[in-house]
Amino acid sequence: MSDIATRPGGRILVDALRLHGADRLFCVPGESYLDVLDALYDTPQIAVIVAKHEGAAANMAEADGKLTGRPGICFVTRGPGATHASIGVHTAFQDSTPMILFIGQIQRNARGREAFQEVEFQEMFAPLAKWAAEIESADRIPEYVLRAFQVATSGRPGPVVLALPEDVLAEQSSAADTLPFHAVQTSPSDVDLAAVRSELERASQPVLIVGGSCWSDEGCAALARFAEANQLPVLASFRRQDLIDNNAPGYAGHLSLGLPPHLQQRVKTADLIIALGTRLGDITTMTYSLLKPPRVEARLVHVHPEPSELSRVYQADVAIAASPSVTAIKLASLEPITNPRWAEWTATARREYEKFIQVPTAPRRGVDLAVVVRQLAAQLPANAIVTNGAGNFTVWVHRYFSYKQPRTELAPTSGAMGYGFPASIAASLRHPDRITVCVAGDGDFLMYPQELATAAQYGARMVVLIVNNGMYGTIRMHQERRFPGRISGTELAGPDFVALAQAFGAYAERVEATDSFAAAFDRACAAGGPAVLELVMDRDQITPDRRLNS
Repeated sequence: MSDIATRPGGRILVDALRLHGADRLFCVPGESYLDVLDALYDTPQIAVIVAKHEGAAANMAEADGKLTGRPGICFVTRGPGATHASIGVHTAFQDSTPMILFIGQIQRNARGREAFQEVEFQEMFAPLAKWAAEIESADRIPEYVLRAFQVATSGRPGPVVLALPEDVLAEQSSAADTLPFHAVQTSPSDVDLAAVRSELERASQPVLIVGGSCWSDEGCAALARFAEANQLPVLASFRRQDLIDNNAPGYAGHLSLGLPPHLQQRVKTADLIIALGTRLGDITTMTYSLLKPPRVEARLVHVHPEPSELSRVYQADVAIAASPSVTAIKLASLEPITNPRWAEWTATARREYEKFIQVPTAPRRGVDLAVVVRQLAAQLPANAIVTNGAGNFTVWVHRYFSYKQPRTELAPTSGAMGYGFPASIAASLRHPDRITVCVAGDGDFLMYPQELATAAQYGARMVVLIVNNGMYGTIRMHQERRFPGRISGTELAGPDFVALAQAFGAYAERVEATDSFAAAFDRACAAGGPAVLELVMDRDQITPDRRLNS
């Protein structure tokens, strides 16, 4: 008979979280997991951040997972709480972010009767998560939590969902704790590395496309050494610009929405593509038109930690199932190609990028966002964290900001509106010594404006730039393309953002001219808490290069 003292399931779960290194969780409280909340009362080692909306809590957990490389932890209640939080799970899945969502569930003897807020979460989250399960016994909590951490961090990282029947959390058990989890990192073989070098020796116009998640600092540093030693042009896949210093001599741009012609041509004419960590998804490949599956014209080396991703869409000439960081470290140790044939090809790619990020000189009405973002790129410390959600305003951020260090870009590849502001709260709490700037459209910010209360409650410090053009800009842009002059459903009547922010105790200003921004930003940074700057934009300037009335 075991001599281990019995504990309630809620206590066992919280002990397991501590064991696996969790030091923070995000939640909206629910009666379905009261036993967990009670156990957290005696566990000051785990900070409990209570958001005002489950969608925001899940976004915060996802952002925390991006920043740490460990699973971001979120707790919500059954039914409405879980459906609200599903947006963060979807983002974690598409962004390959380690995350665990714990959902309080109805008690076991009420299952299958459409009880209050009952949802079959294994079925609901099956297409959104790497693994979704329900813990049926307190005895198995350590086993399930260990597996959750392993699944979330192994192969292609992603979200796990565990449902917790409330009577399981109250149930007494003598279950023993496990050992801490260890993330599995796969490594390329010597044969794989030799194949990559052989491809480089044959190439005349190579490109290195980098992406994926959970890169280590050492991996990013090795990536930079490998690219520079071999004079390779480096392209970042969608919203992975912070994997390499954008001021590096070989950095050539971002494979994003609205891809400029020079980058399209660069990829189309390459004779070797090394895809390191990226899935080569639809945004990165212009809906698979830039690179047409299943065989591309260039030779393709594809490195990805999840074996099932290899040749899923594109058949690779060299397919390597390995962690991108470990692979970069191994590649950096290889003898570089001396006097590569593509030196001028890379130099031209860099010149094209530098020309592309030059700010237009034509005068603009309202705040010129290109000038603002270039000022931030020049003035912010290298470790400043920049967050955003979704909308046309992000085109300015991704084009004109220069990322310099890993884990300084929090942006959803899922294209989820409302992500940036909750992510900035998570970033500020994780790194209170660093500057965090959130850039949000007016519609984007209005997804979770109530989280200003969360920021104020927990002392988060960030500057939120609300890009206000009074419309859902991305949809309006598409609307004008297909149905010009027929505006329907895209006008946006926002609040007085300054008064709204001040009502939550935040510092706030309205900025109406570009020349006024720098001083306003300095005042916002000096405010010592959450700060909001409303930037009044020219409604017609729908992208950096396009106006609605032209």
